[in-house]
Amino acid sequence: MKSARERDLVVGLVAAVIAVAGLVVGRDFGNVHAVTLEPKLVAWLSAVALVVFGFVAARRVADGLGHLVSLRSIATAGTAVRLVTVAIGYIVVIVATFEVLGLGVAIDHVLVGAGFAGVVLGIAAQQSLGNVFAALVLLLARPFKVGDHVRIRSGAMGGIFDAWVLEIGLVYVTVRTDDGVFKIPNSSILAAGVGQLPDALAGARRAEQADASAPAAKKP
Repeated sequence: MKSARERDLVVGLVAAVIAVAGLVVGRDFGNVHAVTLEPKLVAWLSAVALVVFGFVAARRVADGLGHLVSLRSIATAGTAVRLVTVAIGYIVVIVATFEVLGLGVAIDHVLVGAGFAGVVLGIAAQQSLGNVFAALVLLLARPFKVGDHVRIRSGAMGGIFDAWVLEIGLVYVTVRTDDGVFKIPNSSILAAGVGQLPDALAGARRAEQADASAPAAKKP
């Protein structure tokens, strides 16, 4: 798995370098509206190289990042990262190809429009995006992992409680406490104080829970 992930990232980076080279050559030396054949040929060949290698770069980098996130979290998070990365890569390649072919799409105008749309979407989905970014921070910092027994200190969540981490997703962290299974937003987990409990204390807690759930022994 590690070699496949590294191979995807290396192939993606090499393809990205070739795609950028096609963009530079096509923009500086190509012209589809030129009278002579050579600038037209340079522009079309550069556009073809940009599309082919740009799409390869987007897919390979997305696969590599998806595998990395899946290893650190769950398969669902890796799939989401893969889809978002591919979508962004394809959009960048298409816009760059229009620029090379001189189809009247200016990259600076597209970036301004994308920035404005990003601001609008960010305001509309502030809470959801906050949970997604918090998930990325949790995946990179790794204060805990699935299966850990942790103590969470948060006034917003009612004080101090112990929990077992069952799942780390893009929006929620699923935990099991003495009161049952709960889904806590990632932003709330990131704002709380979280520490792992020692193995001895965790074992004692498991023993207490087992004793409490075991039926009382019948007297002869």
